[in-house]
Amino acid sequence: MEVTLFNQSVTLMLINLAYAVLSLFIGVVSLVLIDKFVFKDIDFMEEIKKGNMAVAVFQSVILLFIGIVVSSAMS
Repeated sequence: MEVTLFNQSVTLMLINLAYAVLSLFIGVVSLVLIDKFVFKDIDFMEEIKKGNMAVAVFQSVILLFIGIVVSSAMS
């Protein structure tokens, strides 16, 4: 009985890991697409290197919203 419980736990953990990797991939791809197509004239990485904290906060909020959307879509 303990072996099946362990196998089920490992299986669920691997499924959750796959969901986490998939959502991370979707989030990064979405962030790149938003940078490329929505904000064409702004180079966010250059602005962050210059020390523009507003751009860094804006990027993290976009990534957070993408994560919320992907999380709700997967559940």
